[in-house]
Amino acid sequence: MHMPTRIAGVLTGLALALGGAALVAPAAHADVTACINQVERELQGGEAPDSVRMACYVGLTGDQAQCVSGLTAGGVTNGTAVSACRVAPE
Repeated sequence: MHMPTRIAGVLTGLALALGGAALVAPAAHADVTACINQVERELQGGEAPDSVRMACYVGLTGDQAQCVSGLTAGGVTNGTAVSACRVAPE
């Protein structure tokens, strides 16, 4: 009798945890994606390397200076780096 109740509780907890993660994750992903997309436009269709992705994630935390530094170290122009890092934390 206790086993079905326990299983239902575990499944409910799992559904709530996964549902909460799904609600939070897309917003963060979209911001990083906007940053990466700006850099990829400068690369004219080339895919952004991992260093660009990491710099955009840093920009997501709000550290604009480190984001710009990471992007320019990866070969992105300063103007594109500044605008890409500006959209990351939005």
